[in-house]
Amino acid sequence: MALCRSTSVLLRCNLTKAFTCRSLCSSSRLQLPTEKVTHTGQVFEKGDYRALRYVDREKEVNDKFAIDLVHEEPPTEVDGRNVWCDGGGGALGHPKVYINLDASGPQPCGYCGLRFVQKHHH
Repeated sequence: MALCRSTSVLLRCNLTKAFTCRSLCSSSRLQLPTEKVTHTGQVFEKGDYRALRYVDREKEVNDKFAIDLVHEEPPTEVDGRNVWCDGGGGALGHPKVYINLDASGPQPCGYCGLRFVQKHHH
């Protein structure tokens, strides 16, 4: 029994040594593409096993993050002191929340980040 285990371990070691890969290209100009950083700061170091999902293809990272798109939307001006937001309504929205606009400046929705500001009548 012990002989079978040691033989299988030896066989596995020899197989892994036999199938080592070597680069066929000796060009010093060949460089791997730099990895893009996601909005969460995800970057895989060289040799990290999680980077295997990107073999034969690049990691696709959207350069326009959602928070940047929300900030591009101008604040909605409202006549009253209170406003409600449901994220667009229907199944694609979020629960209805009421936002108090008594504080100065735009007030964001806690779910979707849309901003509302009270119109001042002079």
